[in-house]
Amino acid sequence: MSIDHARPIHPADLPERLDALEAAVRARTPLVPRVGIVLGSGLGGLADDLADATAIPFAELPGWPAATAPGHVGRLLLGTLDGVPVAMLQGRLHAYEGNHPGLVVQPVLLMGRLGARTIVLTNAAGGLDPAFGAGTLMVIADHINMTGVTPLHGPNADAIGPRFPDQTDTWTPALRARLHDAARAEGVVLEEGVYVGLLGPTYETPAEVRMLRGWGGDAVGMSTVLEAIAARWAGLRLAGVSLVTNPGAGYLGEPLSHEEVLQAGREAGPRLARVLRRFVRDLPAD
Repeated sequence: MSIDHARPIHPADLPERLDALEAAVRARTPLVPRVGIVLGSGLGGLADDLADATAIPFAELPGWPAATAPGHVGRLLLGTLDGVPVAMLQGRLHAYEGNHPGLVVQPVLLMGRLGARTIVLTNAAGGLDPAFGAGTLMVIADHINMTGVTPLHGPNADAIGPRFPDQTDTWTPALRARLHDAARAEGVVLEEGVYVGLLGPTYETPAEVRMLRGWGGDAVGMSTVLEAIAARWAGLRLAGVSLVTNPGAGYLGEPLSHEEVLQAGREAGPRLARVLRRFVRDLPAD
């Protein structure tokens, strides 16, 4: 069936769509996840650690297109990670693929509908802080939405969240602390900073990198912020980690490429996987 990626999807449209998505998943598995994890570019390897996993390609879920971004397999998986029931998104939907914001955020909202009250977003990002070299792992403390869009535009769905959701602690402080605890236990260094989300798919110009750094950004990418807004709106607890794959444009005087992103993911992915496994394992029950 053809999918109209750009068809407007307002918040008020989401309950019906989530009902259909939940029914489609429940036809495959009864598993109720405690945690939902989104794996960004080059970071899909953690999915291999899921036990007794049920894998559902995006295109087999109602209203979802197949993923097109390199490094994004495009599957929803449900299984257990060290005995903890988990929903995992191996890849994501991006606005730069032509997807409406109301479509981009459905995977995160679906994981919440299936039972996950804690969501972990990961992504590959460029470094705005000159001290963040390739391979840096950064806990997201806050974000700046520079995509020019929001998933909450249009009539609200009061059953999901309020019309005017507060964004003060979108990135749950207690979960950020738990990520640092997990990293220390695994001997992994985690930085912390502000993620800037742009629409993409172009990389930033050197002038844009300098501007975004001046605004307080530490890492920049093409995802995550719309999902974070939706998760906060729906009352989900949220944590996030950016893998800095390269210094921002202009710092090294070299062109940027997506292969560089994927290579950094291959190298740093195992470190992040160890942290996330420890984080999930040590997370208290709801």
